[in-house]
Amino acid sequence: MKRNKLLFTLLSVFFSVAAMAQDCMVTLSLFNESAKVKNYEDALPKYEQLIAECSDSKLLLYQRGEKMLEDLIEAAETKEEKLSLVEKYIKNQNLRLKYFPEKTNNADVLESIALIKYKNKIGTLEERLEAFEAIVKEDADNFDNPVALYAYFRTANTLNDKGKRDIQFLFDKYDEVIGLLETQENKKAAQAQPLIAKEQNNEELTRREKRILKNSEIYLRNYSKIKGSVNGLLGSKADCDNLIPMYQKDFDAKKTDIEWLKNAASRLYAKECTSDPIFFKVVEAQNKIEPSAKTALYLGRLAQENREMNKALDYYKQSASLEESKSNKARVFYSIAETYKNMGSYSSARSYYRKALNIKPSLGAAYLKIAEMYAKSANNCGETSFEKRAIYWLAADYANRAGRVDPALKSNAAAAAESYRARAPQKTDIFQEGMSGKTVTFSCWVGESVKVPSY
Repeated sequence: MKRNKLLFTLLSVFFSVAAMAQDCMVTLSLFNESAKVKNYEDALPKYEQLIAECSDSKLLLYQRGEKMLEDLIEAAETKEEKLSLVEKYIKNQNLRLKYFPEKTNNADVLESIALIKYKNKIGTLEERLEAFEAIVKEDADNFDNPVALYAYFRTANTLNDKGKRDIQFLFDKYDEVIGLLETQENKKAAQAQPLIAKEQNNEELTRREKRILKNSEIYLRNYSKIKGSVNGLLGSKADCDNLIPMYQKDFDAKKTDIEWLKNAASRLYAKECTSDPIFFKVVEAQNKIEPSAKTALYLGRLAQENREMNKALDYYKQSASLEESKSNKARVFYSIAETYKNMGSYSSARSYYRKALNIKPSLGAAYLKIAEMYAKSANNCGETSFEKRAIYWLAADYANRAGRVDPALKSNAAAAAESYRARAPQKTDIFQEGMSGKTVTFSCWVGESVKVPSY
């Protein structure tokens, strides 16, 4: 008898759960149809019922819920209504992360929560800042929304403007946000780089490759615009006219404070305030307390300022060997390349530009510098006038790459490429020499080849 009662109870529970699951699916279907056509008056009560009773049913609930709540927040007429809807939105995102973690990008959810608070001025400035900081803490590598990155820095900038955070806090946030932007730029440039090279070699891209290249270039343009906007917000707060007197005033009191020295040297170097004596004083004090990759870099810059190029190279190479940050190492390699270029050692310069590009594929300036060196080598690369001028096609290809991986350089890169192409053999030259579609190989230091346009 007891066994029969237990069996009856288990069957009752089973059928009850099955019926509830069936009810959830029916309600979800009705909600989906209403939300899809933006009939939110009908959809919202069903959504609230599903959240209360069927929160682990389907991912679709949260996908449709997110869009519906975004639209309702936008249309809300009162502050109270907007606040209530934002709370629902945040709950929607957190529940999605809870019940469907494998189908949810953690950073995307945190970005959406931070942005909804930012756009609707929910909470204090500090609370909004904390929402963005949570993304950095939880999933910095995937913090890739350009609008969210800008909003993060703008929130920090507002706190500084209102006197609630000091200028060093703002500098730290600037470095952090620029670092996050450059991480994403490098990811997209790394995707685009081989496809751009393939295109320039006249190889056909697959449909998938064309889509990847298009999306990468869209993101690169957006990151470039956001970087410009972030720099615009920082503006004159970080120019030499403000930094130099500020650090001069504080130096005597702070000259044994290693963190202050690091920050001061970093900021002065980044803004190219390196010719002022305060830079030497700060670097010298930092190097006495804690020699590092950074101090070697700064000492290299000082040697370069004094035109001691070999000494500068020694310091730069020491810095590169000590530097652990990939992004910083790329900058050091670029400095080494620039020094070799200025010394006329083009092959060595190209080697270090390429090392910088291997680490930081979005460093379009390196492509422009290689293009410039190729163009300057025209008279030394080739036996005939045609061969010598052919190197300008190669220079133009490198200039074009610069604008594609770094949209901020697009205008300058396009102008440079056009100038190089104008100096390359023209259609009549190609016909006269019978070179249409052929390949010219450069046996000088360049060691590359270029295909002559076919006519």
